[in-house]
Amino acid sequence: MTMKIKQKRVLGMILFAGCVGLALSTLAWSDGDEWYEHDREAYEHAEGGFYGNTSDVPIITNAAYKTECSACHFAYPAGLLPERSWLSVMNNLENHFGENAELDPETQAAITRYLQGHAADRIPNRFSRSILRSIRPDQVPLRITETSYFEHKHREVPARMVRGNDKVRSFSNCLSCHRMADKGVFDEDSVRIPGFGRWED
Repeated sequence: MTMKIKQKRVLGMILFAGCVGLALSTLAWSDGDEWYEHDREAYEHAEGGFYGNTSDVPIITNAAYKTECSACHFAYPAGLLPERSWLSVMNNLENHFGENAELDPETQAAITRYLQGHAADRIPNRFSRSILRSIRPDQVPLRITETSYFEHKHREVPARMVRGNDKVRSFSNCLSCHRMADKGVFDEDSVRIPGFGRWED
């Protein structure tokens, strides 16, 4: 009888230790930004398993998207917005933020498919997951700058360095400060604000 009780205690301790270990590893895997709480099962997993640990976002691999969009502005990686946002953007190209950006049907369909397949809620990427968690399920942001994640990350950057800076002018002009944005890198180490140099918050 005593042996059975001891065995149960040992098994219980092993189970408890396993649970504690899992909890600690989950905290370590978290990206550390606890300012948002909008988590959804839709992006707990992705094709290919758990979200990767990279803080970068996959680069653009669709030539048509890169060519058409970069003709007017920085071509934003698809992983910066969810699928619903890209669909809304692509379905309203005749009024694309005040401009007519209509494409021929074939090109539009190809780019739309690419954006859908590589959107933030479709790829295993930690950076994209962080953006998603800052967006409520009922939100359909059309601009990356409208997401809470973006606002949080740029909250300490003075407007005079961006909107008041003739070499930047807008927070949407990513490539002017994030020198490796075209390679999917948006970390602070690569930030150089024109006229001000390296940014340190």
